[in-house]
Amino acid sequence: MSRRESPPPPSPPPPPQLLGVRRGEVECEDRPERAEPLSDTEREIIQDTWGHVYKNCEDVGVSVLIRFFVNFPSAKQYFSQFQDMEDPEEMERSSQLRHHARRVMNAINTVVENLHDPEKVSSVLALVGKAHAIKHKVEPMYFKILSGVMLEVLSEDFPEFFTAEVQVVWTKLFGAVYWHVTGAYTEVGWLQVSSSAV
Repeated sequence: MSRRESPPPPSPPPPPQLLGVRRGEVECEDRPERAEPLSDTEREIIQDTWGHVYKNCEDVGVSVLIRFFVNFPSAKQYFSQFQDMEDPEEMERSSQLRHHARRVMNAINTVVENLHDPEKVSSVLALVGKAHAIKHKVEPMYFKILSGVMLEVLSEDFPEFFTAEVQVVWTKLFGAVYWHVTGAYTEVGWLQVSSSAV
């Protein structure tokens, strides 16, 4: 009589992780569906509210990055100049962090200024995505995390402009940004790049 072996029980799927993701764990093929295009009214809301933010772009950008790095310290692995910074006050004094904050805010500004021109928005975000995939090797999930942190900071710092309704519109914009960026990651073969880099 032969002994039949029962197959091992299927292992449960790993829990979704936002923190501590390792290279290759985030698949760009899990891209969200493309968001509905912004309506004229939504574009106006974004441009109007962004005008208030961009007057203070460097300070807002620094606040966003400090909260991002404090709450998600694993993101610092991509920034050799910030890796050893633990203290938010030290981060705030860092000229490199200020410089990166300006770059982030200027990229968003370019997107907001060109919402009427989807081709321009797409090309800007493709450049950002490709640079972060190829040169910096940043997990795409961090774009989603940074968007959430930014929305949190904007709603706290500009409560009169970032009402619940406005936050919904900005969430839609950040969803579109993430869709374009992950598209660029997929285009450059992120999974192959990342798995060979492990």
